[in-house]
Order: sequence, then structure tokens, then C-alpha cells
Amino acid sequence: MTRLCTLLDAEAVAERAAREITQHLERAREERGVAHLALSGGSTPERTHELLAKTVKDWQGIEVWFADERCVGPEHPESNYLMVHKTLLEHISVPPPRVHRMEGELGPEAGAERYAQALREHVAPGEVSAPASDAGRGPEIGRGPELPILDVVVLGIGPDGHVASLFPGAPTLDAGAEAVCLGVHNSPKPPPERITLSMAVLRAARHVLLPATGAGKRDAIQGALGEATHQVPASLLRRERLTIVINDEASPPASSATRQNADCKNL
Repeated sequence: MTRLCTLLDAEAVAERAAREITQHLERAREERGVAHLALSGGSTPERTHELLAKTVKDWQGIEVWFADERCVGPEHPESNYLMVHKTLLEHISVPPPRVHRMEGELGPEAGAERYAQALREHVAPGEVSAPASDAGRGPEIGRGPELPILDVVVLGIGPDGHVASLFPGAPTLDAGAEAVCLGVHNSPKPPPERITLSMAVLRAARHVLLPATGAGKRDAIQGALGEATHQVPASLLRRERLTIVINDEASPPASSATRQNADCKNL
């Protein structure tokens, strides 16, 4: 079941998201000696990144990955890496985490191939069988080649329900269980060329955190909680490993009473 946390405002969302990420990283490092964290671009995660630099006291053994990237250089204003560097990486005291940048300047295919290779080399693989209740929500995991298993993936969500650079109705959503990283050529949001983790890798992750704020995200959150459809890519995420953290403005009508007794509930 999806865990939905509804909080008062955007600052509370960022604080909760930072705490959730920190807890999952610490647990992963205790259990496996290393923690793999994938981050996204967008406006919502920026404050979370700033707080994460403070909540994680020790970055040793943590490796930072990216959920997607625009096909631009690392110093370009639209680079997700640049945003993460400014809001998180440059505020971390030594020892810094190991950072695996998506090389957007290589272009969609070459950049995706290079990143898939890096993930296979550095992130331990595993098979994760999809539960019966999750049938039809995305590529079946555990029926093909093993995939790299990230510990925590932090995703933004667009008003159209897209996550990473997986857009509504895009052919990348049909890439299959063996896909790790994909090139994007016709993004409906500029720039059109991008690199993205596959839905199979997002679904294979041990935990996915999706923070969202503002009334403009309300319909997308409602779609993410609804029936699985390629028209709302967020609805294809694996429910029992997904935590959605939103403020009141982003809360769908069905969850408007969430904070009467507690700020989180399972759906």
C-alpha cells in the first residue's frame, strides 16, 4: 500500500522528506555497508536537498545517483546535476559522497548506455517479484535480467503525472523489465532530449519517496493514487514501496481528512 503523508505546508513537506531519506540511508548502510540514493531535479526537491545536507551527519558509504537528466553539460542552468550540486553537494562537509553524474552532454543514447553500465558496475543487482495486487502497474520485475537495486529514489511529479523523464503515453514506459536507463528524444517539456532511469529500475528500488506541494499537483497526486495507466506514469510506481509526502494544497479530496488524527496513512 502507498503511504501518504499530508502536512501543513511546503516547509513541513521538505522536513519530513529529508527525515525519511535519512532514515532509509542509515538503514541501508547498517544492513549492507553502502547506501545508494537517486535524486531528481525540479523545484520541489530543492529545499529537501538543503535540509538533507544537515540531517545526514555522515556521508561516508553513501553514493548519489540521478533519476534523470537533461542533455546539457553539468554547468548548464537546466542541468539537474547543477541544481543538486548547489542545493546539496557543496554544503556537505568531508567526507563527501561518491557522486555518479548522468553525462547529458553525450546525448540520449550514449549517455543512457554509459549510465546503465555504471549502475550495473556499482549497484548490487537483485530480483524483485511483483505482488499479485500490483499486477499491471508496470514492467514485471524478477522475470528477466537482474536489475540494480537502488535504496532510495526521490522523485518529483509533474502536473501531468510524469516522474523522472517518463512522460504520459511515452514509448519509454514500454521498455520492458530488462531496461535500466533510457534515452528520451521528444520530451513534451524542454529540452526535448534527456536521459532517464527506466520504470523497471524505479519499481525495483527498495523505497521511492515522492514529495509534492501546491494546488497544481493535486490532480497528479490523485492520478498517482488511482488506477494504473500509462497516461499517469506515477501510477505505475510500486505501491508498497512508495511514500508520497504532500502539503494540504496538493491533497486530493479523498485524503483531505488525513491530518485529523495523524499526518500519514496507508492507502
